[in-house]
Amino acid sequence: MNSKLKKVARTGYAAKAVVYGLIGILTLLAAFNMGGQTAGKLKVIDFLEKQTFGNVLLALIALGLLCYSGWRFFQAIKDPENIGKDMKAKAKRFGFFISGLLYLSIAGYAVMKLLNAGSTSQSGSGQNGMINSFLTGDSGVYVFTAIGIGLVATSFFQFKKAFYKDFLKKFDYKSISEEKRRRTIKNTGYLGLIARGIIFAILAYFFVRAAVAHNTTDIKSTTDAFAFLRESPMGSWLMGTVAAGMICYSIYVFMMVKYRKFRT
Repeated sequence: MNSKLKKVARTGYAAKAVVYGLIGILTLLAAFNMGGQTAGKLKVIDFLEKQTFGNVLLALIALGLLCYSGWRFFQAIKDPENIGKDMKAKAKRFGFFISGLLYLSIAGYAVMKLLNAGSTSQSGSGQNGMINSFLTGDSGVYVFTAIGIGLVATSFFQFKKAFYKDFLKKFDYKSISEEKRRRTIKNTGYLGLIARGIIFAILAYFFVRAAVAHNTTDIKSTTDAFAFLRESPMGSWLMGTVAAGMICYSIYVFMMVKYRKFRT
């Protein structure tokens, strides 16, 4: 595989790891009233904007997420690692494409923040009105049902990858001689995927419940999933545990920056 493409992919993984790390840290602090906030990907962008040298941080994270989005699109369309064209492969490549769209939208949000164009009142209210209009009625029910089903499948595959240790296939695991690094990859990947599976399962519940109730104008996010955990029995501990899992996932993705194996 082209070395430049590998660098783009590794840059993207680094940006993704930063986002998940901040989600985990901010939410973990909030869980135990130590500052912080329940956070999702867009909340992380807002957080970076408020920091010293916020514009520089936004530019770096936007560039990194654009790299990750580009890598996902390339995986979906060009199949650089020869995943194949059977039904399973097509589903996987479609997932890459959706992931690319998601991270492209987050990168776009960061760029809009950087250009001070992310909160213009007229365009924002107009876009929200169009979205709400589209999601009202049967079309909204269909969209929310499709998203809910997709999230159920995503949650299932997170748990499946964790249980069967499928995530280790992304590494040349046996060639990593240092046992500490091998354990880090294995343990953080396992815990991180479980945490993601829990969040996706909660989001699936939100979307399916909204579709059944024909209440499809309130779009939920990771922030709402964490809030849902906090409102449950032992809420702070549950939210803190899942947040710690997100930090583990961040470490796992950082390990991918250096050790991921690219098949050709």
